[in-house]
Amino acid sequence: MQLDFHTLDVFSETRFAGNPLAVVIGADALDTERMQAIAREFNLAETVFVLKAENPSHTARMRIFTPVAEVPFAGHPTVGTAALLAELRMPGPAGEHDALVVLEQKIGIVRVAVKLRAGRAAHAEFDAPKLPETGGDLPATERLAAAFGLIPSEIGFENHRPTIFSAGLAFAFVPIASLAALGRAAVHAQHFAPVFAGAVPGLVYLYTRQSVHTSSSFHSRMFAPAFGVPEDPATGSAAAALAGVIHRFDALPDGTHRRTIEQGFEMGRPSYISLALQISRGRLESVRIGGDAVRVTTGQLTC
Repeated sequence: MQLDFHTLDVFSETRFAGNPLAVVIGADALDTERMQAIAREFNLAETVFVLKAENPSHTARMRIFTPVAEVPFAGHPTVGTAALLAELRMPGPAGEHDALVVLEQKIGIVRVAVKLRAGRAAHAEFDAPKLPETGGDLPATERLAAAFGLIPSEIGFENHRPTIFSAGLAFAFVPIASLAALGRAAVHAQHFAPVFAGAVPGLVYLYTRQSVHTSSSFHSRMFAPAFGVPEDPATGSAAAALAGVIHRFDALPDGTHRRTIEQGFEMGRPSYISLALQISRGRLESVRIGGDAVRVTTGQLTC
């Protein structure tokens, strides 16, 4: 059996930056074990398998795998898959088109607005299917610092402190005092493994207010070695959960607040994630994630 596949670079408007994604089309005949094996073969942060939608009014059903496990939701697979399906289904020659792509995911239905632009990367935006929820606090600062080879005074900035939030996937959020400290951070397995285990999420998101570009609001890195992802160039699901962190610590007034998150710079894959928070009567009402996606390769997979 041969299936078409595509790879894209997501959260980047240029190829060979952003977060790589593999998308396998027409994967209905594959079982879970084979999907996992294919994801391990691609060895990217995530691989998507596109299947026929259960509801004929929807665009497609999709399943998302890291090299070692299936996940119910992820941001860059959502953006990349929606952009790809919009391009593949676009009638006529390339040009300016708007499309609505409705994706069935393990987490639920995700509606993605896609803007196709002649000569430029596609842009996709979606409302997070779940609002961020707090999951409690993290272990002592000294243990968190040791897990990344930092000193305790480099953990935290302003009133931001380590915490757990989830918007479909739970992340451990660790604020870092400076861009320089964040650049030095590295997983020290002997300290990392005991801290990020059990009830503490193994998806660890480090972030700082300092940034490379003045147009960015935060600079971030994400480590998930237990999921087969030593470091992720861009993490949309974490950005969705970060909205909860921002709402908790930054005391934003009612209205729409837009933030740009830069990630992947330490890996040589600069990425930019757009985040919009809607706050009403002091409550976080909606979270919107957006970014660009550009196709890199097209081929056939022999299964």
